[in-house]
Amino acid sequence: MMDSTSKSWTFIAAMFSYELQGGGVDYDTIEMIHRGDVHEWIDALELSGLFDRAVVEHVESTWKRQPRLLLDTLLVDADEMTRKRCDMAWASLDRLAPIAQSG
Repeated sequence: MMDSTSKSWTFIAAMFSYELQGGGVDYDTIEMIHRGDVHEWIDALELSGLFDRAVVEHVESTWKRQPRLLLDTLLVDADEMTRKRCDMAWASLDRLAPIAQSG
């Protein structure tokens, strides 16, 4: 398994870190990630040409199993307030997930 300090994860974080900088918190994006819908970011990795198929497949399966890792990747260079807002949104989604699954 690729750990978060590997070159691939570092490059991936660099590719996406701009997305949530400067307070640009989009609740819909966080909700999409929370439910494991990671296709947008996987498509970007594939189209970048920077990663071989095995790395992209590994990242996709990792993010689908642990979607919070994608959010953490997006937050690598975010300011403290942005991270806190995203953490609060994630916690809210965690609380709502059991309700949504039972409905």
